[in-house]
Amino acid sequence: MDEIERAFAADGPFASAIPGFRKRSQQLEMALAVKLAIAERQTLIVEAGTGTGKTLAYLTPALLNGGKVILSTGTKHLQDQLFYRDLPAVRGALQVSAVIALLKGRANYVCHYHLERAAQEGHFAAREDIAHLQQVVQFAKHSKSGDKAELAGVAEDADIWRHVTSTRDNCLGSDCPSHNQCFVLEARKKAMEADIIVVNHHLFFADVWLRDEGVAELLPACNTVIFDEAHQLPETAGLFFGETLSTGQLLELARDARQEGIVSCKDYTALPEAAMALDKAARDLRLVFEEDSGRWPLDKAQLRQHYDAALTHCHRALDELNAHLESQAIRAPGLENIWKRGQELAIRFGNWHQPASQETVRWIEAFSHALTLNTTPLSIADVFAKQIESHARAWIFTSATLSVKGDFTHYRSQLGLTAGISRSWDSPFEYARQAVFYLPQHMPEPNTAGYTAAVVKKALPLLAASEGRAFLLFTSLRAMKEARNLLELEFTHNKLEFPVLMQGERSRTELLAQFRALGNAILLGSQSFWEGVDVKGETLSLVIIDKLPFMPPDDPVLAARIQHINESGGNAFMQHQLPHAVIALKQGAGRLIRDETDRGVLVICDPRLVSKPYGKRIWQSLPPMKRSRNEDEVVEFLRQR
Repeated sequence: MDEIERAFAADGPFASAIPGFRKRSQQLEMALAVKLAIAERQTLIVEAGTGTGKTLAYLTPALLNGGKVILSTGTKHLQDQLFYRDLPAVRGALQVSAVIALLKGRANYVCHYHLERAAQEGHFAAREDIAHLQQVVQFAKHSKSGDKAELAGVAEDADIWRHVTSTRDNCLGSDCPSHNQCFVLEARKKAMEADIIVVNHHLFFADVWLRDEGVAELLPACNTVIFDEAHQLPETAGLFFGETLSTGQLLELARDARQEGIVSCKDYTALPEAAMALDKAARDLRLVFEEDSGRWPLDKAQLRQHYDAALTHCHRALDELNAHLESQAIRAPGLENIWKRGQELAIRFGNWHQPASQETVRWIEAFSHALTLNTTPLSIADVFAKQIESHARAWIFTSATLSVKGDFTHYRSQLGLTAGISRSWDSPFEYARQAVFYLPQHMPEPNTAGYTAAVVKKALPLLAASEGRAFLLFTSLRAMKEARNLLELEFTHNKLEFPVLMQGERSRTELLAQFRALGNAILLGSQSFWEGVDVKGETLSLVIIDKLPFMPPDDPVLAARIQHINESGGNAFMQHQLPHAVIALKQGAGRLIRDETDRGVLVICDPRLVSKPYGKRIWQSLPPMKRSRNEDEVVEFLRQR
């Protein structure tokens, strides 16, 4: 018997060592396919339905046959889960001696130099920062990794972290007085020595692929790359093959120049003055856009009053600061480093003023406190394909959602994966018995003013029947917030008392913990709750989706891609918009059934599923649940335990 087959046998090592292990034919077949791809250095695209156990299916051949493997996943949370739980469990069961390492971006590791600077200067906006600083100081003294995720007392998004971690811009490299103690360098050293290196997609493209931060040796040295949550790759890769200039970068440059000037050239007052001028110019540029958030194509942004003047003023303020930095750079490594950062930002400003390529789109995005100038490629397929073809190694792409009815054309075209093998395994769950897919009748069109109110009205009897225990997933934050207000009014009127949680009130981790603990809660979420969320058991028995998740057609990047596809003789809706919506919908629907014993109802309120010709193609891509349009039937199913 093959060693892979032995591992997955009913009486094999997984059966005795991994709690809850069940022999599944889909899992074994996937593991054998990954083994073959590794052995023959193939490109393999694998869609494995929920419950297949794809993590075990790719980890087993990676550990037994993989040599040096880079394993990239979607989030830092999943990285930690793989490194601390899944990999040790599989390695122990197989009794192999593979060395594993966890590698994150530098912003996840405490920087001794910046920690010391922060402690000396002590300029913080809140008392909480001072308390957090003391915790970080003690943590840095005793931690072996310096990974901020290990410091439970300080939230990962706490403001203190930006003061005590480094960026690619402000790292002093070999000039750093704490170079020999550097947590980042230690993590990279361990990665170089490991057999399995766990990274995330952002780090893969920023560090490993684009070789921005000194780990260029990792990719050439490995013979297998495995992308889990691979449906996220097209969007993530697009971020790194473009160019971004943000007011946040300018503000950080101004802040660091001012602080370094106080330490290294107190007698040169022109430097902090120039830094303050850039700070003001960057903030004034952000204020050109009065909205709290938004995305605009460049031609629309240029119509804003004061846009051109504010941009020119900001560029001049940067050049002025750079001139002062250049004159003082010889006085300290920190000043020289900041000057080099300023030069890089000046180059990006220059690029922004150049005519755009026909293969890119220029657009501007506003956040609450920042503005970004973005140049994004319309397609990453060619550059991605060249990288794949230039390295003789196995490339494995896997996710629960990569195809439309088993057709991988859309995914392949996004990444230029013309060669290679694609395989699809359905979920082993008995969806026809475990779940009902309900499409309510008499819903208005999604673009009408009262649509969200209609969604809430249809949800109420189902929420009562399920006794809460529901996710309500929305395609926009505006609709989510409107639904929250409507729900609370209806609950008061109908004397229903279910706890209501909403995205944004706390971190996703905290909200999920609260949802599980309450047992009868209703959680309203938008994009970040459509995927990567796993709630098993009765606690989640109802998932309601307001609309088909088509991207907004006025999004500047999407609009440019639609125009490009149509002008090239294609059909952008069928080739891009519809497949993207199907894959996103499959992710949302996948929140419902997470285990063989789960049961529940999936509700999609959008009437286009039956009123539009493309609707059939969408619902046929969903798991084979029992379908119903009868509210009473669905209510009765929810009441059964």
